[in-house]
This record gives sequence, structure tokens and C-alpha cells, in this order.
Amino acid sequence: MNEVTEVTPLSFFEEDITEEINHGIRVSNLAYYVAKSLGLYEVQCHELAVAGMVHDIGKLRVSAYLYGRHEDTLKIEEMKYIRMHPRLGYELLMRHDYSDFVVESILYHHENYDGSGYPENLAGAQIPLGARILRVCDVYAALTSDRPYRKAFDPETAVELMIEEVKNFDMKVFLAFQRTIHEEALQNKWEIPHIKVRITEEEEL
Repeated sequence: MNEVTEVTPLSFFEEDITEEINHGIRVSNLAYYVAKSLGLYEVQCHELAVAGMVHDIGKLRVSAYLYGRHEDTLKIEEMKYIRMHPRLGYELLMRHDYSDFVVESILYHHENYDGSGYPENLAGAQIPLGARILRVCDVYAALTSDRPYRKAFDPETAVELMIEEVKNFDMKVFLAFQRTIHEEALQNKWEIPHIKVRITEEEEL
């Protein structure tokens, strides 16, 4: 399987969740700046940062048994279960009155531009712009982070791997992403305006 299509559930079942929390933060920050590079309104950039922070929250419902395993080691039924997480996250956040922009970005963040993604095999402009942005940012953040089955790729190698699978991405978004990660300010400082996530620890998942 190509590295750019990997899926790893959140490790909220593990004692050390630091890296997975960092993944959400990195996706959030990168998505915010990519959105700004694309000229989106500040409110949209901010909402995309929120979506990036909680884009994998649906994986809280995925069994701990599946955590940390590479897709190649999963059975077909297990993969179907994992791939429910965008819809599970969507349903959870809908109960908390998040905007359509946020919840649709999360629901479709695993859709590929060529129609090969999930959950609905959307293609091209059928995929909401927020989801197209999250797709690129999520892949890059995953590739440049350690996983239970491999070490992190350096940024240059990660981008090379993404270029090999560029059919998965909206080219306009991908070019904005490349501009963003090469900006010196972003390389040294990943900060966005304060965001709040309206999910309590007592929320039934």
C-alpha cells in the first residue's frame, strides 16, 4: 500500500496520546495557513482549524484492538470498520451544533480527488473545499510523524511521496500547501488564533 493512503486510529486507548494530540494540532495549524494561502475568509480559516483539530474524533469509537496496525495487516471487515470514522465523527459533532463547513470537512476528509476515497467516493468539486484541504494536511502530518510501524519521513521525502499520489489531491490546494510549508515563518512557528472544541470529557462516544 502507498504510504500516502495509510490510516492509523487515534490512540486514546493508550496511556501516551501525546503524538496523536500533536497530529490534530499539526493538521489544524497547517489547514489554517493553507486556507489563508487560498484566500479564504478568516472565519473559514478558523473553522477549518477547528475541523483539523477534531478531524479524527470518530476514531474514538474504533476498537483498541485495531489501534496502531498498518492497513496491510487488517482484514476486510476491520478496514470497513475503521473507514466508518469520518461518518462517526460527523454524527458526533452534529450533536454539538458545529457549522456545516466544519462537519462536512470532517465527513469527507478521506475522499480523494480522483474519486477513489471514502466514505462516498466523491470526486473533484463534489468534495467540499474544506475536506480537500484537510486531505492534504492530514496526509502530510501523518507522513512526517512516527507511527507504530515506521519512523517519520523527513518533509522533503513526505512531499515526494505525496507527489507520486498527487491524483488524490486538488492541485490548487496542493500547490497552496507547498507554498505554505516552504514559508520560513511557518517552519519555525505553528500558531493559530485560539480555538475551542465543544466536546466534554463526559461526552458519550
